[in-house]
Amino acid sequence: MQHEAPTVDGGEALEVWIDQDLCTGDGICAQYAPEVFELDIDGLAYVKSADDELLQEVGATTRVPLPLLRDVADSAKECPGDCIHVRRVSDQVEVYGPDAP
Repeated sequence: MQHEAPTVDGGEALEVWIDQDLCTGDGICAQYAPEVFELDIDGLAYVKSADDELLQEVGATTRVPLPLLRDVADSAKECPGDCIHVRRVSDQVEVYGPDAP
């Protein structure tokens, strides 16, 4: 079952990914949005698919479910490793995270 993609700035869907090279393993993201983030046995955070599957491929993305948009945005803002990137699907522009304007 696919979650409805959230929208910002005119109704665009968002996706999130984690740069594991910068992940500090603090788990703040998993505390804010456990439906989207999970720590693996290597101590690093990863995103999960809508089917709750851990996505361990480098640069793996998942859609941000609309009800969790605030939690995912807060995760990106509070992440000590600045490794969470939330971007628009249409043009790949980051809206939350270290590369956001």
